[in-house]
Amino acid sequence: MRIYMQIPPTDGRPPRFYHLHLQEDLLEGWTLVREWGFQGAGGRVVRDHFADREQAERAMLAIRDTQLGKGYRVVFMKAQEPGI
Repeated sequence: MRIYMQIPPTDGRPPRFYHLHLQEDLLEGWTLVREWGFQGAGGRVVRDHFADREQAERAMLAIRDTQLGKGYRVVFMKAQEPGI
């Protein structure tokens, strides 16, 4: 699952982005990767580990909702297809 959000450019600054995606790890857990910053510049990356996909998805959607409240808008969202 992947969600990419942006805030439009303001005051001559480039747009801000917030990217969330889930990765299955080798230890049967899931990692939620969060990346954010200004478009075209180095941003910040944080990884949070979860025991199962359901917990990771709940955390991802809670973060998405928080960022939507701060003015971000979803630009791209893709759910993982079953069996992949």
